[in-house]
Amino acid sequence: MRYFLFLFSTFFFISCSSAQYYSTKNKKAIKLFEQGKAAPGLTIDPQTNTPNFREGIRLMDQALEKDPNFWEAHMFAGEFCELIGDYNSAIDHYKRALEINPNHSPGGSTYFYLANLQNAVGMYEEAIQNIDFFERNRNANPELLKNARQIRANCEFAIESMKNPQSFNPINIGPGINTKYPEYFPTITVDGKTILFTRRIPDGRVLGPTKEQEDFYVSKLGDNNIWGKAVAMPENINSVLNEGAPTIAPDGRSLVFVACADNLTGMDYGDGRTGRGSCDLFYTKKLGARWMNPTNLPGSINTFTWESQPSLSSDGKTLYFVRRVSKRGEPEDSDIFVTRLLDNGQWSTAERLPMHINTPEQEESVLIHPDGRTLYFASRGHVGMGGSDLYMTRMDEDGNWSDPINLGYPINTGYDENSLMVSPDGEIAFFASDRDGGYGGLDIYYFTMPENMRPTKTLYFEGVVFDINTRKPIPGKFQLIDLKTGKEIIYSEADKVTGEFMVSLPTNREYALNVSYPGYAFFSENFNMTNPDNLEAIHMDVPMVPLDDNTNSIVLENVFFDLGKSTLRKESYVELNKLVAFLNENADTRIEIGGHTDSRGNNNEVLSRNRAKSVYDYLISKGIEASRLEHKGYGSTVPVYTDEHISKLATEEEKESAHQANRRTEYKIIK
Repeated sequence: MRYFLFLFSTFFFISCSSAQYYSTKNKKAIKLFEQGKAAPGLTIDPQTNTPNFREGIRLMDQALEKDPNFWEAHMFAGEFCELIGDYNSAIDHYKRALEINPNHSPGGSTYFYLANLQNAVGMYEEAIQNIDFFERNRNANPELLKNARQIRANCEFAIESMKNPQSFNPINIGPGINTKYPEYFPTITVDGKTILFTRRIPDGRVLGPTKEQEDFYVSKLGDNNIWGKAVAMPENINSVLNEGAPTIAPDGRSLVFVACADNLTGMDYGDGRTGRGSCDLFYTKKLGARWMNPTNLPGSINTFTWESQPSLSSDGKTLYFVRRVSKRGEPEDSDIFVTRLLDNGQWSTAERLPMHINTPEQEESVLIHPDGRTLYFASRGHVGMGGSDLYMTRMDEDGNWSDPINLGYPINTGYDENSLMVSPDGEIAFFASDRDGGYGGLDIYYFTMPENMRPTKTLYFEGVVFDINTRKPIPGKFQLIDLKTGKEIIYSEADKVTGEFMVSLPTNREYALNVSYPGYAFFSENFNMTNPDNLEAIHMDVPMVPLDDNTNSIVLENVFFDLGKSTLRKESYVELNKLVAFLNENADTRIEIGGHTDSRGNNNEVLSRNRAKSVYDYLISKGIEASRLEHKGYGSTVPVYTDEHISKLATEEEKESAHQANRRTEYKIIK
C-alpha cells in the first residue's frame, strides 16, 4: 500500500495550498486544519520517533468537531490514520469525505485509495465497488488504473479463496523455542531434528540498555517430539550487533546468514567482520563441535546495497537470496536473486530470477526446499489476499520455473505473511506470527502443509566415513547423481574431524552415490527412491579401502544388467565413468573386476565371467590400458549370504534381498 500514499499526499497538499479555498466557512475549523496539516512536519511522535501524524489526527478531529462536513479535514485525517496503520479509521474518513462531496478529487482518486484500504482489511466486495467508481472516471490517473486492476484481481482472488479455504490449524511450537521475545526466520536440518532461528533480545553491551539486537538460537528435537530449550550460538557467531535470516545446510554444518553494518562508512559489522554494503551475507562452517569464525561470502554476491534472507540448496552449490533494488527517490523494492558456487570456491555474480517470479513490488523470504526444485517466497506484487502473501513455484526438467501459485486462504490473509520454512518430508510447514495466544511477540508456529502445496518428499542418508582397517574418520567427498539424467544432484563432504555426514535424498528418483578421498578406492551405493511409500531415512557407515589394501573388494552398486544377460545397461555408465576417473587419477593402480551371481539358475560361472568382461571392455573403450585390468567370473562361489543363512530368513522379501546382494560386480586393487 505504501507506494500509493506519496502520490496522493503530494497531489493533495498542492491542491489544497494552491486553491486557497475550503469547503467550510468556520474560521476555527480552518485554523485547526492548518495546524493539523503542519503538525507532522513540525513535531516528532514520541512513541515512534517519526513525523507526528497522531497530533495531526487530533487537530483534524477538533476541526471536524467545529464542522463535521469539512471534507478536506476528513481526507487529511484519513491519510494520517493510514500512515499510522489505523486503516479502519482511515476508511471511515474517506467514506465520509465522499458522502459529503463525491466529486472532490480530480480523477476520482479517493475511490481508489478507499478501495486500496478496504482490500487491506478484507472488505473485498466494497473494494470492488469503489474500484468500479474509479475506473469509470474519464480523468483517472493512468498509473493508478494499473494498480486498480491489481486490487480488483486481489479482491476477486480473495473472495474465491475464502469460499474454498485450505485446511489450516497452526500450532505453537512450544516454550523450548518461543519466549516473551520475538522469534522468527526458522531453518531446519534435513533430518528434521535441529532447528535454528533468529531471536530479538535486549542487549546493552554496545547499543544501550533500551536497545535490541538479533542473535541465533538452536533447539534439538527430543525423543518425545518436543523441541528442547534453545541455546544461543557461540559468541564468534552471535556478535554484539545484528545477525539474522539464517539458512543452514541439510547436514547442519554450514551456515549462511545476514549481518548489517553499524558504521556504514567503514562497513564495520562488529567483531572484525567487514562488508561491502549495509547488509551482507556471511558464511561459517562447523568442524567437529566448533563453528569457525564467519567470513564475508567470497565472490561477487555482496554489493554496496542490501543482501538478505539467504536460502542454501541441499547440494550447497546454489544460493537464493533477496537484494534491495530500489533507486533513490523510488518506492522500496526487493527481488529474488540466485548465485552459484564456482570450482574456485567463489560465488558467481548473482542473477535475478525471471520477471514472472519477481515483480515491481517486494519479493522476500525466499526458501529453496531440499528437493532442489520447489521454491517458496513472499511477495506483494502477485495476485493474492493483500499485503505480503506466500507463493510457491516448481522447476521443470529444463530448469524453468512455473508460474507462482498462491498458498491460499487462510494460510494467506489480508495481513503480511512471510518467514515460511517447509520440513524435508514436505508434510509440515513452519512460520512466524504474532497471533493471539503466543508466548510473546512473534512466535514460531507449525501446520500441516496442504498436499497440493507440498514439495517432493526428501529423506536423508547419514553415517560415518572411516578407514576400513584403522577405523580412523575420513572427510570423504560425496557425489549424488541422478541415474536417469546423469546429472550431479548433490556434492557434499563428511566432517573433517569426525567423519560424520548427512546427505539429502529427494524421492521419485534413482541415485548413484559415490564417496571418494585421495589414497582410497571409491565407495558406491545405490538408492532407488522411485517408490517413496514407506521409505525411511537410511543410516549406513562408509568403510573406505586404502589403495595398498589388496584384500578387500569394493562393490560397484550402480552397475546393472538385465536378468540373465551380460550387456551393460546405460544406467551403469555413471558408475563406470567414475571408475575410469579413479584409474586415471591413480595411474599405477591395477584392479581385478569380479562378477558374482546367486546360487539359483545354471551357467552361473559363465554369466558372471561375461558380466565382468563387459565391464573390462567398457574400461578399455574409455582409454584404460588392458595391462592394468583383470577380470574373473566367480559364479556363486563367494556369496555375501550363504544359502543356509538365506533359508533362515523370515520373509520372501528378505530372502530376495539377500539373493540380490549376492548378484554383484566388484573391483579389487591388486597393485
